[in-house]
Amino acid sequence: MSSAPEYRQEYVDRGGDRIGLQIYPDPEGVTGAPVAVICPAMGVPARYYRPFAADLRAAGLAVAVADLRGTGASTPLPSRASGYGYAELVADVGAVLDALKPHRDGRPTLLLGHSLGGQAAALHLALTGDATVDGLALVASGVPYWRAFPGAIRYGILPYTQGIAATAALLRVWPGWGFGGRQARGVIRDWAYAARTGRFPLIDGIDPQAALRAVTTPVLALSVDGDRYTPHETLDYLCAKLAGAPVRRERHRPDSPVDHFTWVRSGAPIAARIAAFAADLRTPAH
Repeated sequence: MSSAPEYRQEYVDRGGDRIGLQIYPDPEGVTGAPVAVICPAMGVPARYYRPFAADLRAAGLAVAVADLRGTGASTPLPSRASGYGYAELVADVGAVLDALKPHRDGRPTLLLGHSLGGQAAALHLALTGDATVDGLALVASGVPYWRAFPGAIRYGILPYTQGIAATAALLRVWPGWGFGGRQARGVIRDWAYAARTGRFPLIDGIDPQAALRAVTTPVLALSVDGDRYTPHETLDYLCAKLAGAPVRRERHRPDSPVDHFTWVRSGAPIAARIAAFAADLRTPAH
């Protein structure tokens, strides 16, 4: 694994919240490197991706990682006063891209979403038609729809997800008991809705299902063997929603066991696939 470089810590103000944004140095000796903007998994701080950022840089990509609202360097920590949900997470993606505009100008931009971050990235493209994003990479992501899970495990997914949602509604915040870290009740509500129905909730009064079908941004969709949280079938389900996009669907079969999170610690093969995908993107129009 490449040594993890230092990053520059910046912040994006979002009303009463601040989004932490880590910007890594451009890879040495590379001119006009595509910019990969990482949207993390639920409850996973941006600093967790430092080894993967090193792998992406070694593969020739510039890297920025945005903490999800309420996680890592983003403040404040979710509390009973935190009512935000998917709508705010999706809007945060656009705000981060705007903040990075001087860093992105003149070179391709790749949104790289892990788990919940992949959902937020896809919904951003669907709801805004953002032409400044040249590609979407989904890694260990998907829709947590209980019927999309393989075999008998699906029958445990529904009560598990809805139980978490009921607890978050009762306590007015999800304390992070064994899953997802501390989260605003709205995030858990919307995540559980997707798990129950297979659909994303209304966002600013818009049903995103048709908007997702209209996305034409190229997509690399990569699922990971050994991932119990987003098995291959759940990513297939998300890809089916992106019916209008050219989707490159791949499966990562690591040499040693990994899971939904630990693939980040040995991500060089995944970084190489993403760099190859980025090399095929069109010349940026922004």
